[in-house]
Amino acid sequence: MHSSPSIRYTLTPADPKGHLYEVRLRIPQPKQPVQSLSLPNWIPGSYLIRDFAKHVISVEVFNLNGEQLEERVPVNAVDKSTWEFESNGQPVEVCYQVYAWDLSVRGAHFDETHGFFNGTSVFLAVDGLRDLPCFVSIEANAFCRKQAWKVATGLPKVDTDEFGFGLYCAEDYDALIDYPVEMGTYQEIHFDACGVPHTMVLSGQFECDVERLKQDLIKICETEIKLFGEPAPMDNYLFQVMVTGSDYGGLEHRNSTALICSRDDLPYHGMTEATDEYIQFLELCSHEYFHLWNVKRIQPKVFQQSDLREPAYSNQLWWFEGVTSYYDALILLRAGLIDQKKYLQLLAQQMTRVYRMPGRFKQSVAESSWLAWTKFYQQDENAPNAIISYYTKGSLIALALDLTIRQQTGHQHSLDDVLLHLWHHYGQTGQGLEEYEIERLCSQVTGVELDHFFERYLYGTEDLPFAELFDGENIEFELRPAVGLKDLGGENATPPLASHLGANLADSEHQTVKLTHVWHGQPAYQAGLAAGDEIVAINGLKTGSASAIEKQLKRMNPAAEETVVWRCHYFRRDELRETVIQLNPAVKDRVQLVQSGQACSEWLTLNSPVKA
Repeated sequence: MHSSPSIRYTLTPADPKGHLYEVRLRIPQPKQPVQSLSLPNWIPGSYLIRDFAKHVISVEVFNLNGEQLEERVPVNAVDKSTWEFESNGQPVEVCYQVYAWDLSVRGAHFDETHGFFNGTSVFLAVDGLRDLPCFVSIEANAFCRKQAWKVATGLPKVDTDEFGFGLYCAEDYDALIDYPVEMGTYQEIHFDACGVPHTMVLSGQFECDVERLKQDLIKICETEIKLFGEPAPMDNYLFQVMVTGSDYGGLEHRNSTALICSRDDLPYHGMTEATDEYIQFLELCSHEYFHLWNVKRIQPKVFQQSDLREPAYSNQLWWFEGVTSYYDALILLRAGLIDQKKYLQLLAQQMTRVYRMPGRFKQSVAESSWLAWTKFYQQDENAPNAIISYYTKGSLIALALDLTIRQQTGHQHSLDDVLLHLWHHYGQTGQGLEEYEIERLCSQVTGVELDHFFERYLYGTEDLPFAELFDGENIEFELRPAVGLKDLGGENATPPLASHLGANLADSEHQTVKLTHVWHGQPAYQAGLAAGDEIVAINGLKTGSASAIEKQLKRMNPAAEETVVWRCHYFRRDELRETVIQLNPAVKDRVQLVQSGQACSEWLTLNSPVKA
């Protein structure tokens, strides 16, 4: 193994105050006459050009004589993320540093509290030799030893110490960059799911009921493994969790996931009923774990062929993210972690995120997927009016697709059948999916003609026929007005607001109310208000908070026939302006789902956990 040609990296967390990793890269037989090195411009699972190379410092190349560095070899920067040097085929060592101050699941971070990195941020690819095995030595310096840091990664071990520092090996470069690394004094949770060892490591300051979290994770993981069928597609699995004050997100990998969450999302000792925040965290875990099958192994062909330098365009993200978003809460129901009423509440809130967006009539979900690189991942203040999310509306397409298949086949087939077909014929074989292939397979596997469905709802911009679909499940689908500015949707008996502004509001540091988004055609828009404007007074009285405006909306008489008009003073940049807001009756854009009568939805019953 060691005698065969291979690439060797050595990474040291060198300077926690300067947030610097040092990397040495040994190439035993570089390409002749020129060897190029490159760093990915994006990371799989996050469809934005991020230019990770901007954090690379001082790339130097030296000829090697055994273990000794000899003369320096000139290096040229070819473009923003590629370097090259002349080569006679003799061994060289490449030395560089990486600045790591991105506290997210996508990049690299390093300070006195912990270290984290994705390979896409720190490991230069040796172009032309990317198929060779990649050995990685993660070295502990004096700082790491003094702090008793440990290493948590899904990288296959070769020779490591009790703290995890030492030698690892990936089968090739593409595998290497799919194993993120966490270092620090994290807390560990160990458990088995269907016989597979799992670990969760949590970094940061937090209080957590570890046993409750462990038992809930077991239920999620075993439910998903059993859905796709044993054995699981990995020998072990790692959840890497960074706990902060307010962050949230995740990124999937081949045998791990990198997560970031708020400390309020974790379960606490004495918690009787799961909080909304904790359920959200469990949904995140469910979502990223589901990607083990749907994204990491069932994949678009175009993603398999990408070298991560240029965008890889696909219409299929509605399936890979939307379907996963549909199943993440459904898995919690099947695992018995939430009941049917709570599931309908979560589903209604997900639907509300779509029904509040006028952009759903401007952009199809297929287009949202194709243009993820610019439209979705680089949203501006006009995004609600111009685009739709392939996550949220993609999940609604999955829901409608599942209900359509179930109802047209008498519940003999479902979306599960399509998932399993994709797993057996694509995920397990490594064959990538061509564009439009999933839509064809949905009809082929279930026997339901779905061409018209996809034409209208995936490639078109029509609202899905949920009133009809839910009626077939004895569930009432209703759109209602908001009961407050922070109303997320779902069943709510609180009296609704009589009117609305048609804008998202936020308290500013200037004791004004800032408009973050303005909906086209609604009162704030008609009054000429725009995102970024700061309201200072309504009808001559200071308005220092969004809650104050909400109170005024609540005090309005919904039965009054006369039009209500507000005189509004606001700042645009540093200019004081005045306008008149003519308030309209509140729009119905919050979704609620309620089981009707005594008959229980067969769809929900089928999705309930199987009793032993």
